[in-house]
Amino acid sequence: MPQKESCPRGYSQVPSSTQQDASVLIRSSSKSKNAFDFSFEAIRKNLFRVTFTSPEHVVPPYPSVIKPETDLKNVNVSAKSSETSKSIEVGGITATVEWESTPVVSLGWTGSDKLLHRDLPLRSYVADGEGVAHYSVHDREALHVGLGEKAAPMDLSGRNFQLSATDCFGYDAYNSDPLYKHIPLLIKATPEGCVALFSTTHGRGSWSVGAEIDGLWGHFKIYRQDYGGLEQYMIVGKNLQEVVRSYAELVGMPLLVPRWAYGYVSGGYKYTMLDEPRASDALIDFAETLEKHEIPCSGHQMSSGYSISEHEPKVRTVFTWNYHRFPDPEAWIKKMHEHGIRLISNIKPFLLESHPDFKHLIDSRGFFQDDAKDPGYMQLWSAGGATGGEGCHIDFTSEAAFKWWFEGVQKLKKVGIDGMWNDNNEYTLPTDDWTLALDESMINGEVKKAVPNNVGQWGRALHTELMGKSSHDALLDLEPKYRPFVLTRSATAGTMRYCSSTWSGDNVTSWESMKGSNALSLNAGMSLMQYEGHDIGGFEGPQPSPELLLRWIQLGCNSIRFTINCFKTSPDNNSVGEVIEPYMYPEITPLVRDAIKRRYEILPYIYSLGLSSHQTATPPQRWVGWGYESDPEVWTKALKAGDTQFWFGDSMLVGGVYEPGVNVAKMYLPRKSGPEFDYGYVNMNAPYTYFPSGQWVEIPAEWRESIPLIAKIGGAIPVGKNVHTRVPGDDTAASMGVKVLDDYRGVEVFPPKGSSHGTVFENTWFEDDGIAQEPKISSYTLSYSSTVEKVLVHFQRDESSGFEPAWKEVDVVLHYGDQRAVVSSSGQEIVAKGADSRGRLVYTIKA
Repeated sequence: MPQKESCPRGYSQVPSSTQQDASVLIRSSSKSKNAFDFSFEAIRKNLFRVTFTSPEHVVPPYPSVIKPETDLKNVNVSAKSSETSKSIEVGGITATVEWESTPVVSLGWTGSDKLLHRDLPLRSYVADGEGVAHYSVHDREALHVGLGEKAAPMDLSGRNFQLSATDCFGYDAYNSDPLYKHIPLLIKATPEGCVALFSTTHGRGSWSVGAEIDGLWGHFKIYRQDYGGLEQYMIVGKNLQEVVRSYAELVGMPLLVPRWAYGYVSGGYKYTMLDEPRASDALIDFAETLEKHEIPCSGHQMSSGYSISEHEPKVRTVFTWNYHRFPDPEAWIKKMHEHGIRLISNIKPFLLESHPDFKHLIDSRGFFQDDAKDPGYMQLWSAGGATGGEGCHIDFTSEAAFKWWFEGVQKLKKVGIDGMWNDNNEYTLPTDDWTLALDESMINGEVKKAVPNNVGQWGRALHTELMGKSSHDALLDLEPKYRPFVLTRSATAGTMRYCSSTWSGDNVTSWESMKGSNALSLNAGMSLMQYEGHDIGGFEGPQPSPELLLRWIQLGCNSIRFTINCFKTSPDNNSVGEVIEPYMYPEITPLVRDAIKRRYEILPYIYSLGLSSHQTATPPQRWVGWGYESDPEVWTKALKAGDTQFWFGDSMLVGGVYEPGVNVAKMYLPRKSGPEFDYGYVNMNAPYTYFPSGQWVEIPAEWRESIPLIAKIGGAIPVGKNVHTRVPGDDTAASMGVKVLDDYRGVEVFPPKGSSHGTVFENTWFEDDGIAQEPKISSYTLSYSSTVEKVLVHFQRDESSGFEPAWKEVDVVLHYGDQRAVVSSSGQEIVAKGADSRGRLVYTIKA
């Protein structure tokens, strides 16, 4: 990219009757041919908005968030001004803006000498051709996270990233960039506090996170934006949890995810590409084989082969059916539903010339246009190994195109498809100069008048977002009572208002890829893609060995999203490829079954994490230092990498084994500081060792047994049956095909080995019907303490929401080897049930 930097100087305040104590508005010298306005304002107690604009550099025309209303009620606000600076105290934060030369924003806690953020003096806000850049001081000791999904390690410090999205088939989890997401959110985290910088543009750019060093300027970070002016939000928090929550309040809380989607979701490109046997028969056979092996499955991702034309040219035609492969789609879907398997169909936002509706979308200007006002043609993938042809991407700013997509989604839904899989939606267009429809119903008309009409200015990624909206709205329109399920490969900050699920795209089969995927998930969660996962076993590459497949399944079953899906190119048949199946290696099939059944057993715990994510924006999977910021060890390079272990909720610390033939893993057990005693941890697997916190430990992890799983002392894991179950209130077709009712609940508890010295551990989980768009969420709390002889418990249920589960009694399940009696601390009736099949003592709290 050409560099055309100029740094406006000579700022002075703009006279305005609307200037508030909590804002600054200044303008660069009028002698500049392109004078810039700079504004800074407090929006909420820890949220600030910065703009840097000129007549030629306007704010993003279609921002990923609408500017929130200022809300500083009940917040102490004061300001001190001079001719070239203003200091604003908002709550406990001091924000200072200086403009003796260039605008320089500093943020820190009131009364502290250590700043959390400071712009780079003399080179802070810069014009760069048609775009802008923002320079800030780089703290080399800090942890930097976010940016949606970026290559491992989790810590983004010292690296440069493209803010763009691409179809990176078979990417390297540690080196490839860009990947699939476009989320310009960078969070700097330190033990003293955190600051997030978030740009609202859908346009391309880059983040250099201390990767560039200059003798004059020292160590700095640079956000570069290819087009337009800057609209940036700065979020301050004491820790990552506060910053992520405030970011969610700005862009929208994570969507509700249907309960079934937390089960095993199968996939595989091969199935829908089969002509003989027919794809429909092959998939029924797959469902029956899973049942034969007693492997529960809740959903299936239908790859795009169902829409490959039966006749030449045999290419994909979205929203159509291949009636040879699927002679009767409605009857076939009904059969899959009878197996309790919901279907998620693959849909892609481009059409090849052979599509029956291609001319309709040309006539209604549903595609981008080139300089000659012709449709923007490009080479497009269609099927198999690089099969494709000429075609066009859908322009979702066209009302006709948006409606066409909306109606196409509804056609699939009316046949019985349960959810949509928005795929290949990175919008890797070949030029910034194509123009858009920008219909009045889709775009603010006043904004449109002020901004050049081209893909570069408006941003390719806005179509990723609008595609998500069209799919989401179409599903909700047909079934307003139920939460829509849209899975998206690419994403913007705004996309996740419409798509409840995403994954890391077309990963590759390798031990390193499995390891790096952990870091991707942690950054995704802090970027509010909190129901995110990976294709277990690898999408592309060789078939995994039995050891690698089992290790990856063990890891996936203790992550928020569990999907086995792949397209492994094959020299024998490159258009069909090979598939990973959970029963493909008979020698490990019982172990795979046990791992997946354990996932269903802990589904109440996993689903509760999803409900908590929707309510509080807390990621289900978290960096080991989340909540443990006072522990110096979590800030070391090994743990900032985020690729070997993570918190799964509050109670489970999940590790992994990332090399073949290794049967032991090192894990760090973080320690909290403060007056309360830290009771440490216990190994969930043999030999069930108790560990003090604040140390590195070696955990036995034989590959035929388990990956390392550590429970926090005082934690609890609600459990149910280890099969696919139906929840009361979910009367959808696929749910009615599930034979087992969700009528059992136990809670695995982990009291100290001895006395808790009066400490009462309290654990709450949440439940609802798993499907409602406006759910009735009930909460359940188990409190417990311990002495040397017994464990004292108290159970509370809050069903004031109106949701009542099928289960009435609750089992308390002690950890392995714990022989103490469980008694009530409040007079509730408790009955000894004996030992379960694993030898653990169980006690029932009667209804």
